Amino acid sequence: MKPLSSTGFALLGAGLIAIGYGLARFAFGLFVPPIRDELGLAPDTIGVIGALPLISFLLATLVAPLTTHYLGARNAAVLSGAFGVGGLALISQATGALSLGAGVFACGICTGLMMPALTAAMQALVKRSLHGRVSSVMNAGTSIGVVVAVPTVLFLAGAWRFAYVSFAVLAGIGVVAAWLFLPSVSRITPADAAPPPPISELPWSRLVRLSLFAFVMGFVSSAYWIFAPDLAVTLGGLPPSATGWLWLAVGIAGLGGAVVADLADRNNPPITQALMLMMLAASLALLAASPGQPVLAAFSALVFGLAYMSLTGLYLMTGIRLLPGRLSMGPVLPFMAVSLGQATGSPVVGLLVNAFDYAQAFAMFSALGILVAILSPFYPGYIAQTEEAESEEEPGLQAAYDHQLQDETGEPLEPAADEAENPESDDKSGTGSA
Repeated sequence: MKPLSSTGFALLGAGLIAIGYGLARFAFGLFVPPIRDELGLAPDTIGVIGALPLISFLLATLVAPLTTHYLGARNAAVLSGAFGVGGLALISQATGALSLGAGVFACGICTGLMMPALTAAMQALVKRSLHGRVSSVMNAGTSIGVVVAVPTVLFLAGAWRFAYVSFAVLAGIGVVAAWLFLPSVSRITPADAAPPPPISELPWSRLVRLSLFAFVMGFVSSAYWIFAPDLAVTLGGLPPSATGWLWLAVGIAGLGGAVVADLADRNNPPITQALMLMMLAASLALLAASPGQPVLAAFSALVFGLAYMSLTGLYLMTGIRLLPGRLSMGPVLPFMAVSLGQATGSPVVGLLVNAFDYAQAFAMFSALGILVAILSPFYPGYIAQTEEAESEEEPGLQAAYDHQLQDETGEPLEPAADEAENPESDDKSGTGSA
């Protein structure tokens, strides 16, 4: 079979990310109102269940590099898709909190395994000079998946079981596509690449600051991802079908997040971190203040989608820059911190809703986001030995990937002339180094 072009791989990757992130993970909040009503679940129970896929995502992410190394990109992606099919199917047949929790837990495993598998395949199929562009397209898959979930709510209000059966079918198609088109190799590191710096020499203060900011962003955003539709229905009196417009707005605005993140890296990351975190906090406050106004609620979703996707893109670039040579850690660390924050925040929101109400719970989370945004001057900048070196460093996602692999002198490793042009030969060599 003819190997995929870079464009073809980017589109396939976006589709698989749409299934793994958009449908299996983030679509859950959209269906909370009908699920809660039919299964008779309290807000604090929903908060705990909403944290389960984030916990399983973290666990899967920890073992994903080894899984990809031993199974290869193709089998790891297939395994990820299989968890997605099983989890989505289980949710569609859920009869209570236990079966629903098991389903969303499996979906979190799908999410945690998918991106490392696709990153490994990208190393084999795509030239390094195109990694930034391909990653941007794949990252847009999250927004695409969120948008795909919307019609099921707009036109099939209350039919959440049928919606999840449909999602399981789409995930099954993704499994077949991964088996047919992804290479069997694991991540490939060129032989002339310099080894990564020792653990003791890592910029730990910067990594800790990045992780803390990512954790807080995840903590604050968990209120919107899990409870925004339920707030609009319970507090605002909107019909469950109307909440689909919220996720449509989140998905559409999220498509611009990659552009904003790239622009942020080219200008001033700490200022952009402050602005976007303030916008994210404002989206929570706006929704809590006007849940019964569809236009304002949709506008809050637009703000949230743009801010969330911009921040995750910015954290991705910062993580890659701070960990050169560590292909399995740089892109993953900030997302683990975001997910840990979401897993912690989800049950907290549920408890606050039970103790107070939706409006006060969202207001508290919004205030926390604004407070941390004020601390954004502490957001880590680039690694540079001197100011001159910092000013000469190229910005943007592709530049971050260019600096991932370096030669013995610390300069970006030049791609080989035939790199990623003949994945068939790579396939015969089995798995490479992780």
